[in-house]
Amino acid sequence: MNVKENIKTIIVKKPLKLDCGKTINNYHLAYETYGTLNEKKDNAILVFHALSGDQFVSGTNPITNKSGWWSYAVGPDKAIDTNKFFVICANVIGGCMGSYGPNSIDPITNKTVGTNFPVITINDMVNAQYNLLEFFKIDKLFSVTGGSMGGMQVLQFVANFPDKTKTAIPIACTASHSAQNIALNELGRQAIMADKNWNNGNYFNTGSSPNNGLAVARMAAHITYLSKKSLEDKFGRKLQERDDLKFSFDADFQIESYLRHQGNAFVDRFDANSYLYITRAMDYFDLVKQYKGNLSDAFKGSKVKFFIISFTSDWLYPTPENKEIVIALNAAGADVGFIEITSDKGHDSFLLDVPDFLKSVKNFIEANY
Repeated sequence: MNVKENIKTIIVKKPLKLDCGKTINNYHLAYETYGTLNEKKDNAILVFHALSGDQFVSGTNPITNKSGWWSYAVGPDKAIDTNKFFVICANVIGGCMGSYGPNSIDPITNKTVGTNFPVITINDMVNAQYNLLEFFKIDKLFSVTGGSMGGMQVLQFVANFPDKTKTAIPIACTASHSAQNIALNELGRQAIMADKNWNNGNYFNTGSSPNNGLAVARMAAHITYLSKKSLEDKFGRKLQERDDLKFSFDADFQIESYLRHQGNAFVDRFDANSYLYITRAMDYFDLVKQYKGNLSDAFKGSKVKFFIISFTSDWLYPTPENKEIVIALNAAGADVGFIEITSDKGHDSFLLDVPDFLKSVKNFIEANY
């Protein structure tokens, strides 16, 4: 996977002190833009991607040749209309699509950084991406938005930079990672580290990668993005291209074949070490703890207009966790709207063609522009 071509990057020379205590500087931040920044520079929307996402929000990803991960929502005349808005999205630090991460080359050793990469947090990711505002000379964004881990970044951005955006749309997220989600992430990390080819993270240039472990991690995670009903409706107990059970450990059921395909496709575009670091950052996310047990203090005096969105069938970041954010915002006296979208597509609803969701985003954006 050659990510050096077809990507835009800036080199951030300003030192960034990470939460782990280490400092990075002269690091790459890869990004992509859609639409045009107007003369007033007040039409910019910063989109934050989720765990397996990247900077290629819409159109065709030039690295994978697949559609951008939010093509349903971002583009001309879509919910986030690129005829009107200038959309920016960066690959998070720790990622594997051009930003500084475990697959970057250390200029001192001329070797891949690997697990010498420092452990990072959502806070570190957001502080790194803030440099894009200075790069584009944008004093204030119109909006920040994202789903899942992207929603966590939205909350962190507003807490860190309360005067730098007019609106904020956190989608299907949480203010602190639950024990269940930490457990699920640990399952994925252990699958990767148990793969003999992981080699303590030093698998670059060895001719082999921990593809089996990463595929299993992806399979386990992918189940959590769906709902029981969507799995039943799409697959049920249907067999895979046969009339009867094979009495083996091949993929008898369609759902097994589907998950194996998801896992195998993922290893072609994602780095195993990046998966470790990014899931760790999600687990460490705890905005409540950052503000000493009072989430509303994160948004005290905020003039940002919020729109929180959750989905009925999302069991990864369920509606009660989204409502906790709404309650904290209300307690802080913030301007906040909330909607729970009826969808049977699970957590992935924010990535899919869910008309009520897309319409809600479009209406909120147009009402406040």
